[in-house]
Amino acid sequence: TDRKKDIIVTAGGKNIAPQPIEAVIMESPYINHAMVYGDKRKYLTALVTLNPDAIKQFAQEEGLMFSRQEEMAENASVRELIDKVIVEQNKKLARFETIKRFAIVPTDFTPETGEITPTLKVRRKFVTKKYAEILDRLYED
Repeated sequence: TDRKKDIIVTAGGKNIAPQPIEAVIMESPYINHAMVYGDKRKYLTALVTLNPDAIKQFAQEEGLMFSRQEEMAENASVRELIDKVIVEQNKKLARFETIKRFAIVPTDFTPETGEITPTLKVRRKFVTKKYAEILDRLYED
């Protein structure tokens, strides 16, 4: 069951539960956490965090080197990989549930940094406020 207060109401009036969409995105071994966003917006976007172990494996295969996790989030090849993941996972979703744009957050969501609860649920209001600038940029044309 999804928390009622988490329901996203798009600009078109669609009510969307974000958790099932996030679960589909997080099926990818490359993604640790995802938060779907789109309240009062025309389309859905997502913030994703990377699984450092899976990305390191990918980096080795691609001949890439990263000294810090933040570098992974900024890398064009990693972004392309995550883009392919999102495109692939979108195929499992209804059209109105698909993620149109995304941003890779440089550090993982943790209870210590406040983005998730001890039971690993995303604290949406906190994340939305903390990453407001990034989320707004996802809606610029």
